[in-house]
Amino acid sequence: MITFRPLQNLTIHLERLIKGRLWLKVIVGLVLGAGVGILLNPSTGLISEAASARLAEWFDLPGQVFMRLVQMIMIPLIFTSILTGIVSNTSENLKSFGLWLLIYFVFTTTVAILIGVIVTLVMKPGQYIYSLGGFPNSNENLAEPIDQTNLIENIPNAISNLIPNNPLESILMGEMLGVVIFTILIGVAVTQLTEKTATPIIRFSEAIQKICMIVVSWAMILVPYAVFGLMAALLSRTGIGIFLGLGYYMAVVIIGLFLLVVFYLILVLTVTKTSPIKFLRAISAPQLLAFSTASSAAVMPLSMKTADEKLGVAPNIRDFVIPIGATINMDGTALFQCVTTLFMAQAYGIELSVANLILITFTVVAASIGTPAIPGGGVIILASVLQSAGIPVDGLIVIIGIDRILGMFRTSVNVTGDLTASVIFNKFYGEKPSVATVK
Repeated sequence: MITFRPLQNLTIHLERLIKGRLWLKVIVGLVLGAGVGILLNPSTGLISEAASARLAEWFDLPGQVFMRLVQMIMIPLIFTSILTGIVSNTSENLKSFGLWLLIYFVFTTTVAILIGVIVTLVMKPGQYIYSLGGFPNSNENLAEPIDQTNLIENIPNAISNLIPNNPLESILMGEMLGVVIFTILIGVAVTQLTEKTATPIIRFSEAIQKICMIVVSWAMILVPYAVFGLMAALLSRTGIGIFLGLGYYMAVVIIGLFLLVVFYLILVLTVTKTSPIKFLRAISAPQLLAFSTASSAAVMPLSMKTADEKLGVAPNIRDFVIPIGATINMDGTALFQCVTTLFMAQAYGIELSVANLILITFTVVAASIGTPAIPGGGVIILASVLQSAGIPVDGLIVIIGIDRILGMFRTSVNVTGDLTASVIFNKFYGEKPSVATVK
């Protein structure tokens, strides 16, 4: 039987950073960055618009370096984590576990979308914008609704296209869903090999995973500076006015995300009999890092470490659920996309029928699965959601201006969802005591 080295052996530098009060440094960076950004905004009159733009580029530098380091190792880390997670399961367990995991992810994503629909239809954040004249619109940017008949007819093609015909192309294009499916197929194939043949492949995967962890630990040294710079650059470019003008919309998104977290806590309490307070305390570190970086991929190593040390999740669950969850379980992003789509429709005065809402639900489920686990990924995919609903995309320019703030909240919720899934599946499929041992 092939044994795996404990995950904590791969995250020594990460542990030192956490013990060094990384969370406090992140909060300080957020506050100082916001203050500096407001002062450097051209609206204050302290510096010119050109000087503010140049300074914003330099403030962006630590954050850009951090994100490029994370993106550089994201695919190999996901590939090796899923692969090692699969080979640590038996074939029989993998079949039932993988199916139920997919069903669970679709279920929670659907719940997230329903929460988004209800909150938006009740609070109607777009009507205020519409009363002021709505968002700017140009005929050439008006999207045509996708014909629902053609959509149904194309379902077989959509299913077959989930399997990449060229895995290297999926890797180069950053199509994470294709990479995940390719990795799962390879992992299942490895389980059919003899131990002698499979051992070198698994050891090589372990080595790549360790290298990726080390690179992430280097990148995390930049986190406080990256947060400071990104926040300063954001507020120096956009100012406070835009946040006040769209404050109601932001509040609706945050309320929806809060209700989604409550849903997670109910699941944890019902399935694992664990106190929601204890669970939140155990996952506070990855939640804070997710809030500061707005990247599920950047938080994945810390989530795996937390699942192992704080939640008592078995290695076979941790190494399989969290990497896949960081890629396709984007409940917070799905809720954001749903709320924003309905908000844009309200702002343009577009009435959506029940059929339109159902179509949006299916589109958001599919879009959230393919959302990149990087900052801004939700807005990138949101354009396709708007197009499918026949909503103009012009208003996205305004949303992009505040996406960084909302991205922090929804990424924290995404990470919470991944850890919730890990403790729930650990209850039924784990190899050691479940989350009842939360510290």
